[in-house]
Amino acid sequence: MTSTRKTALVAGVFYLITFISIPTLALYGPVKNHRDWILSSGGHTAVLVGGFLEVIVAFACVGTAVTLYPVVKRQNEGTALGFVAARVLEAGMIFTGVISLLSLVTLRQHLGGAAGADAASLVTTGASHVAVYDWTFLLGQTLMPAINALLLGSLMYRSRLVPRVIPAMGLIGAPLLIIAVFATLFGQHSALTGLAALPVIPVAAWELSLGVWLVVKGFRPSPITAGMDAATTSAAHQEVAV
Repeated sequence: MTSTRKTALVAGVFYLITFISIPTLALYGPVKNHRDWILSSGGHTAVLVGGFLEVIVAFACVGTAVTLYPVVKRQNEGTALGFVAARVLEAGMIFTGVISLLSLVTLRQHLGGAAGADAASLVTTGASHVAVYDWTFLLGQTLMPAINALLLGSLMYRSRLVPRVIPAMGLIGAPLLIIAVFATLFGQHSALTGLAALPVIPVAAWELSLGVWLVVKGFRPSPITAGMDAATTSAAHQEVAV
């Protein structure tokens, strides 16, 4: 297995790992759909599991950028660096959202069951934590993947490291998703309901297909992979000579 094949495999695995947070849509349901969840009794394991999954996703996001940077920088270093920065920013926003919900769990553990004015205050506090999560999700896990699709998609499309149809999905869906996010910011509609959810599909398909392709096939032969393999071979020969 060549070094470029290993790089593609690791990057593909990281991309596939980013999809493990899908169950959080159900795990966070009780918290997001019941304003008085903070006052209710019962377990909160689902929230903890969801937070754990999202932390893994955050690390996987950074992993995809760090792994692919040495490859895609050979196409355009500035764009590749922008992709790394965007991926790190996405991970930071994910952590912010997780912290807001974990803080809500802590409040529920220590302050749940309050009555009267305290209860109303707690419900308001709980709603604010959920709102923080919703906005960080919108910006971190909805907007940033679209930005990443534009950056990495353009690099992959021009370099032909993968079939062009794969990055094309991201390049088509990303502008539509960005429009949907900004429409949400200006109060036109929810980012994840109705027609606004449609742009999520090509962006998600681009990331999933990229991960699968890199794991199964690796990078397609190109001047970039040839240069990397030549550099690796040269370095190995120098070590042998020494």
